[in-house]
Formats: sequence, C-alpha cells, structure tokens
Amino acid sequence: MGLKLGFITFFDVVLDKKHFHSYNTNRPKRSIGIGILLTTNKGYVMLDPRELIIKEAQGIFARFGFKKTTIDEIAKATNKAKSSIYHYFSSKEDIFKSILEEESRVLNQAIRQAINEVDSPAEKLRAYVIVRMYKLHEASNYYEALKDDYLKNYSFIANIRKDQDQKEIGFIKSILADGIEKGIFQGLNIDSTAEAMFIALKGFEFSTIMNKVPEEFEGDLSNLLSILFNGLLKR
Repeated sequence: MGLKLGFITFFDVVLDKKHFHSYNTNRPKRSIGIGILLTTNKGYVMLDPRELIIKEAQGIFARFGFKKTTIDEIAKATNKAKSSIYHYFSSKEDIFKSILEEESRVLNQAIRQAINEVDSPAEKLRAYVIVRMYKLHEASNYYEALKDDYLKNYSFIANIRKDQDQKEIGFIKSILADGIEKGIFQGLNIDSTAEAMFIALKGFEFSTIMNKVPEEFEGDLSNLLSILFNGLLKR
C-alpha cells in the first residue's frame, strides 16, 4: 500500500514476550504542498518529499523487484515530475540503497527491542533468533537483496549486508558474554562462537525462510533453537 487517494497504510509490529503481532492501521493524510501531513493517534506527522519518495518506492520495489521498477513509476506514484525525483536521489540505485538502509535500521531496532524486553541471556538469544527471522521475512526489499543474484553486482548492497552482519554478530557476542558471566552458558570463545552461530542462522535463512512463509518455518526454527541451546547451556 502507498500514500495514495487520501490514505496511508502502516505496518506496525508489536512485541510481546513470545512473538510479534502484525496489524494494519489506516490514517488519513493531508497534502500541504512540499510534503505530506499524516494524522496519527499522536497528532500530525510531516513527511518531507524525500521520505515520501522512499515510502512510495518501497512498495513498488517490493511488488515489481529492482530490475522492473523504473523512476517513471516512482514519479507517477508520488505525483511528482521525474526531475523532482532526481532532485532528491541521483538514481534508482540511490533510492533502493536508502530503502535497504531503512529496512536494516528497522530490523536492528526490532532486535534490540526484543532483547531488551527479556532478562535471561537464554531468552535474549531466543528473542534475537525469532525476531530476526520474522522481521527479515517482512523486510521485503532487504529480503530480495539477500536472495537475488543480480543484485550482488552492486557494491552498495554488499556494504549494507556486511554492515548488517557485523551488527548482528555484535548482538550475539553481547548476549554470549552476558550468559557466560552469569554462569548460564559454557565458557566458550565468544568471537568464534558468535560467528559460528551467525553462519548457522544465515544457512537457515537461505534454506528455509527464502522458500517458506512464517507458518511453515516455525517448526524448523524451533529445531534450530534446540540445537543452539544444546551446545551453549551449562549442564
């Protein structure tokens, strides 16, 4: 859904102690010249033209993919001239890069929130794994960048992937260090263990998430968690 015909659709994700619930809320918008004014339950929120382009293009890329999406389609969807799009972005690749960076930011924010919601290192690790997999599945453009071989030719995608990988390994290291300090996890080498766990998650990601909807990979995810904890927890 996009910012069209007076309505915007938000996809909000709310974390409870066990899982996420996704829901949609429609909010009316008001056009005020240089941007879009959205009404929310907290009042009015301004979207500047750059944010508007990103939000509209996000849905177009998700629907048609990177190769088939054109600047003309993005301009039409935002009710802007093509030259106006180029005022804010140098190319289609520049827009896609901004979208991937935003989806990566949202993914990390959700992971951080999930980890902070629980106290036990074991529960933090479980929250990280579950939230990562579900949110990654929802991040449609980042998801495409992971699985589309054509996009591997773009250096900015490789850089975003590398930065995201390092952030997630950092999350795992922090959880492992906390668990070892509290005597919950075995005294393993934190660096090598974190990297090994992340590689296992990436393998799961490509073999399972890329080919299944969440309802189908829940059992596989449960098995993965059992394997991870079997090697970590003190006996």
